[in-house]
Amino acid sequence: MFAWFLNLAYLALLAVVSPILLFRMTVRGKYRTGWGQKLLGRVPRRNQNRRCLWFHAVSVGEVLQLQPLLENISRSQPDLEVVISTTTPTGFDVAKKRYPTTPIFYFPLDFSWAVNSALARIKPSAIVLVELELWPNFIFAAAKHGIPVALVNGRISERSFRGYLRIRPLIRAMLRKIDVLAVQTEVYAQRLVALGADQASTIVTGSIKFDRIETDRDNPRTVELRRAFGLRETETVFIAGSTQDPEERFAIKSYRQLLSRFPDLRLILVPRHKERFDDVARLVEKEFGLPLLRRSRLLADLSTASHSLPSAICRGSQESVVDEPDDDCTSPPILLLDTIGELSACWGLATIAFVGGSLTGRGGQNMIEPAGYGAAVLFGPNTWNFKDVVELLLSQHAAQVVRTPEELTARLDELLADREAVAKIGSRAREIVTAQRGATQHTADLLARLLPSIQTSGPNHKSRAA
Repeated sequence: MFAWFLNLAYLALLAVVSPILLFRMTVRGKYRTGWGQKLLGRVPRRNQNRRCLWFHAVSVGEVLQLQPLLENISRSQPDLEVVISTTTPTGFDVAKKRYPTTPIFYFPLDFSWAVNSALARIKPSAIVLVELELWPNFIFAAAKHGIPVALVNGRISERSFRGYLRIRPLIRAMLRKIDVLAVQTEVYAQRLVALGADQASTIVTGSIKFDRIETDRDNPRTVELRRAFGLRETETVFIAGSTQDPEERFAIKSYRQLLSRFPDLRLILVPRHKERFDDVARLVEKEFGLPLLRRSRLLADLSTASHSLPSAICRGSQESVVDEPDDDCTSPPILLLDTIGELSACWGLATIAFVGGSLTGRGGQNMIEPAGYGAAVLFGPNTWNFKDVVELLLSQHAAQVVRTPEELTARLDELLADREAVAKIGSRAREIVTAQRGATQHTADLLARLLPSIQTSGPNHKSRAA
């Protein structure tokens, strides 16, 4: 009865938001795929002769976090099959690219018929939720089928915690159906217990985000990007990544204002959402009248040309390329990384990195990746999504906050004039990331505790928390 009450509530909500969805589907091209999987649970049917872990990763960040954990599990449990679901189109695209041999599908919407259909088609031995995804019909259906559920790399923001307190009985019922809650910090653990989670099942493992962080700037993917963009080792690279409107505008203004004083400065823009790539390109070329080089264009040229990419690109259109720069080549193009899944490698090019979503109301984006490469990291004041990481970096003077566009320019000016300060900030950031590693192994060990009972009892294993 409760499931159908939720179904009616979801249908009412879907009716309210359907005009927005239709607008985004027709005008922006979003959300056009996967509706059979989302609405009806028609996910790919699995060969059920093997044990299976179903990982759910909402979007790009969660998908990428899975990599070290999946590598660990594949080594220790080679007989185990893995499937991955995601919610967003970008998360789906990245998962298909990053894990080409793994079944990837869209997570079913929380209608009882959709989740039951998906569970029947997959018949997982266990389900692993990345960070925190609490959908009542899905979690209760898994418990009804005796399928263990684990939360890994769990986190719960203060804002979410306050919201969940209003519906604590429902949240408590769901949390009590989860067998293992592996969380990033003690604060997150305390919040989940306060919401009703079993304290014995709530374990602090640290964040697996730190374990997958690359620290070597000479890794092949970063080296290839440097070559493709024609960047010299002597140039200073300022990256504004995971940005939202109007953060690209702020970065361009800072760059243009400082370029005359620091002629070796290069700017790379990496918008957070792919549907804004063309808008940002127009912003650079039409509104600011600056030359632009797009990563997607380079890849297209590479696929049709037999020669290597140019070593330098001068002012003007993307066709204005020369094998060796002229003396008059004083204004190189702004670089636009308009591809999916390359930002993590691109951060390795940064001397100074601004992490977006922090001068807007987004709540910030992942600043661990540029910190791991030893970049001097900047971000705005709105970073509640990464509060623990921000506190850690700031407490060790390994990052700096810029509260306004003007302050972004001023901080860049100071750092560009003091390379020793840049090196010290970056070195502290890299040391912090290195010191935080180890969560992946701890998490894999916790999941392995479920596997013996899964192996003997199969998917009808009754969850101890049910």
